[in-house]
Parts: sequence; C-alpha cells; structure tokens
Amino acid sequence: MTANLGRIGIWRWVDGLNADLAAEVERLGYGTIWIGGSPPADLGIVDTLLDATENITVATGIVNMWSDDAASVARSYHRIVARHPGRFLLGVGVGHPEATREYCKPYDTIVSYLDELDAAGVPVGDRALAALGPNVLALAAERTAVAHPYLTTPEHTRWAREILGDGVLLAPEQKVVLDTDAARARRTARPAVATPYLSLTNYVGNLRRLGWSDDEIADGGSDRLIDALVAHGDAEAVARGVAAHLDAGADHVCVQALPPDADPLPVYRALADALHDPSR
Repeated sequence: MTANLGRIGIWRWVDGLNADLAAEVERLGYGTIWIGGSPPADLGIVDTLLDATENITVATGIVNMWSDDAASVARSYHRIVARHPGRFLLGVGVGHPEATREYCKPYDTIVSYLDELDAAGVPVGDRALAALGPNVLALAAERTAVAHPYLTTPEHTRWAREILGDGVLLAPEQKVVLDTDAARARRTARPAVATPYLSLTNYVGNLRRLGWSDDEIADGGSDRLIDALVAHGDAEAVARGVAAHLDAGADHVCVQALPPDADPLPVYRALADALHDPSR
C-alpha cells in the first residue's frame, strides 16, 4: 500500500475533527487519523487535516457506499492524492441495513462499488474496506490493502487474521476510557457501545459469532461485554488492551477516546508514551 499507517492511530467522528487537533495528534506520534461517521463524498475534511499536517496519514473510516456514489468519491480521491501523495487511504464500507431502505445484497453492492473504483483509477493499494464477517474479510484481502473492523475484540482480530492471511493490513478500531474507576469507566463506555451498535444487526451478529449470548448483548451490554469492547483503566492498562490486538495479528489499531463528545486530546496526550512504547 502507498500510505504508512504506523502502529497506532486515532479514530474520531468527522464532526469532531479539525486542523488544530490533527496537528497535535501528529506531534504526539500517532500514525493515522481515521475519519468516522460517513464523511460526505467531497471529502473536504481530508484536505483540512492533510493541509494542517506534514506526514500523518488520513483515512476514511468509512465512506458509506449507500450514501455516496463511487464516481464522486473517486474524483475526491484523485484531487487529494494529487496534492498529498502517499498520505491518504480511502476506506469504504456498506454500513448497516437499518441506515437505508434500499439496503439489499450488501456483498454484491460492495463488489460493484469496488469495480467502479477500479474503473475510476483508485488503486487497490490506497483502499480499505470495513469488514466484520468472513466473506467481506476475504473480499478485503482480495480487493483492498486494509481490512478495517469496527467494534471488535482481540479474539475477532485473531480470527480475522486467519481469514485474511498475509499481504493485507488489519486495522481494527478500539474504544478506550482513561479512568481507573471501573464502574465509572463502564458508565462512560456503555452509551457509546449500546447506541446504536447493540441494536444493529451486523454488529450484534458479529458478537454472536464470537460467542456472546443475547443476554449479555441485551440492555446496553453486560459488564463483561463492555470490558471486552472498551479498554479502560490507567494509561498502561489501556495500552495493554490496544496491544492485545497487535498481539492477535493486527498491523495497526485506531483508538477512539470516549466519551465521543469530549475533547479527546487530553486522553491522547496521556496515552501517547504508553501506546507508542516499541517494546509492546
């Protein structure tokens, strides 16, 4: 692939990203900024973040295939890489069925969208695909440079690596709460997990595939499920939770600081040394 993701990046909703945050995240040593929340096809926020930084990679996590057509997204891709070669990863995905009435045959839609990106000259090496289940993970290995699972555990990462094999990067998202009070950390984490993900069929189906029972998924998620999906504690404990994905076969982990409506920079500053420790 063209872009260098580094080992650790950050994941942030598109509305919470700006030039100042990007510059500080780069200064702290993070390798990639992942733009969440289905950024629109013009990808203007990508220009903003790249213009404010010198070396960090920017990735979309993800452009929603149902919302934005491949031709428009491809035009934005070419505009961006012409100005910032080697620093942009186009992440795309099919989203979830609750998001659109037109949602049908998601696998066929993904294949068709990737075909259109091929035709528009978006190279495989600059593409990532949101992938949870075995079929889409296998497709990511065949048609993109990066598989990007969201709301997963290290157990999923280990399983995903077996499906992907070698040659494609695995870049899961990991939610974190920097708080040594476990009960309070769960109170912070649970809303960001439960709403909307524990009511969406693709995420619930993935958790069931990993062995989680309906009782543990219900009512906002059991404490055990929240602990599995959100790393919490002091900086060292959070770093161990992130490193568990790397140990399980991930090449890169993008860290989402919770709560999502708070300034994430204090968390990213506090975690920087522990997360970037090369001995992990």
